[in-house]
Amino acid sequence: MHPCQGKNLPAHRKLSQNGSPCNRKEAPIKPNDYLCRMSTNPMPTSENKKIIIAIDGYSSCGKSTVAKELAQKLGYLFIDSGAMYRAVTLYFLRTERIVDGQVNTSNIDEWLKSVSIEFRFNPDTQHNDIFLNGENVEQEIRQLAVAQNVSQVAAIGKVRQLLVSLQQEMGIKKGIVMDGRDIGTVVFPDAELKIFMTADPVIRAKRRYNEMIARNEAVDFDEILKNINDRDRFDETREESPLRKAEDAVVLDNSHLSRGEQFDWILRKYREIVG
Repeated sequence: MHPCQGKNLPAHRKLSQNGSPCNRKEAPIKPNDYLCRMSTNPMPTSENKKIIIAIDGYSSCGKSTVAKELAQKLGYLFIDSGAMYRAVTLYFLRTERIVDGQVNTSNIDEWLKSVSIEFRFNPDTQHNDIFLNGENVEQEIRQLAVAQNVSQVAAIGKVRQLLVSLQQEMGIKKGIVMDGRDIGTVVFPDAELKIFMTADPVIRAKRRYNEMIARNEAVDFDEILKNINDRDRFDETREESPLRKAEDAVVLDNSHLSRGEQFDWILRKYREIVG
């Protein structure tokens, strides 16, 4: 059987189990397949044991950054669940279903049928970009307007049900690293390695501020800090899948750790599990 799994599934549910572009000369890859970069030299594991690695935590803790690096190192599939919620939020904004911070959820079942979320491999960055209804929105979903509204959208039960279902399908055969807010508690409660990341809100705000300045965006530090504190409060208190640490998760406070130190810490936890 060809490694492209789910051949007969709808386009938005296709993915390659080993995470690599499924290249066949007789049948080039369709642009709407799930693709993820594989490390050219993945770390050998005990009997190639594959596990699910769930990374949860607060916004701007660097979850996606370290998850990407870990997936690349291990030859695993990386899925940025937060990007999926951001893409749906962007669609809410574009269709004017968010006005003055209030989300219009009328006819949500029918409306969600018009939303298509895909990941496509970007050969320039060697990472996945997220596509909303066929459009690359990888950069647009990082804007402050999306950040200011994503918590409200992510709290909508129907939205979470749709995206959680897709996320669970991606991890059926393991070998996956996924980051988000409820990966270890809801999406993959049986994940072998669960990590909960946190950091001081001021430090997180500085990180996001520097990222946005690097993209030449006009930003205000105080506004970013307020957004982070508001999101923390909302994520922790929402009724649908609130942000919380799984009982069996290990905590990583990276307030004063470099990216390299964070990566090494997680890698040690991984090795403890796979041997």
